[in-house]
Amino acid sequence: MHRLDAIEAAQWAARWLLEHGPIEVVAEDEVAQSINVQPATNDQISGSDLVIAFGGDGTIIRAAHICSEVGTPILGVHFGRFGFVTQCSPEEIGSALSAFLDGEHSVEKRMMLQTDLIRGDKTVATIHTLNESVLQRIVTDRMLTFEVTVNGHHLTSYPADGVMVSTPTGSTGYSLSVGGPVVDPNVEALILVALAPHTLSARPLVLAANSIVRLTLETGGDAVLSGDGQTRLHLLPKDYVEIRRSDRTTNLVTIQNEDFLHKLRDRLFWSQSILGKDLEN
Repeated sequence: MHRLDAIEAAQWAARWLLEHGPIEVVAEDEVAQSINVQPATNDQISGSDLVIAFGGDGTIIRAAHICSEVGTPILGVHFGRFGFVTQCSPEEIGSALSAFLDGEHSVEKRMMLQTDLIRGDKTVATIHTLNESVLQRIVTDRMLTFEVTVNGHHLTSYPADGVMVSTPTGSTGYSLSVGGPVVDPNVEALILVALAPHTLSARPLVLAANSIVRLTLETGGDAVLSGDGQTRLHLLPKDYVEIRRSDRTTNLVTIQNEDFLHKLRDRLFWSQSILGKDLEN
């Protein structure tokens, strides 16, 4: 958290909480001194009753990686550019915290992905992601061919820069930028998208949430597995990746259930015509 306005909001929230009961407030080590609270480890943060994330969707993703194993509820305060996942504006922090303490909130469960990197029939790494898992060529390598298998059945092979599997939450992130569909986060599904495919037949595909997707390199080359842009694992020859629904969820605190379509309208500027005029509601 490096934005001055986000730090000021965190300072205000810390003071508000300390004034409203016997509440212990801690923060990540890098910002604890800035907001005058005690530093805490990730384990201590995940053991809290509530985690407040000040920033954009990327900050929520970092919080999800810390909290999802335990299921700690997260209140996202919007300081980013788009904020499809954040649930609260800076002006609403006080009312949101008051509603949480009074139990007048709800928790929205967002599905996550489990991605296993398999080497010699042995899982050597497992990552859990809120937005997406991506298998792609390294920047300096040529285009690769990725074999896609779904539930044990060969689906297709993509000559492409990579293949992505995203959640509905992730459909408004990296997936959107590479031509994937926008999917309501209340839908439970896996979204399969090829990155820069060298074929006109490649189309995004929405799969059932219980699907198991296997990605394998058909051609030799260097590829990397990326999870939410936070984890990067290099594949060795004959490695493959399996992606499925995780048993973890990201639990988002909601005070007023803001309609997802309303967020799309505002964040993607659908409320404006091509002439720049506001459209009627």
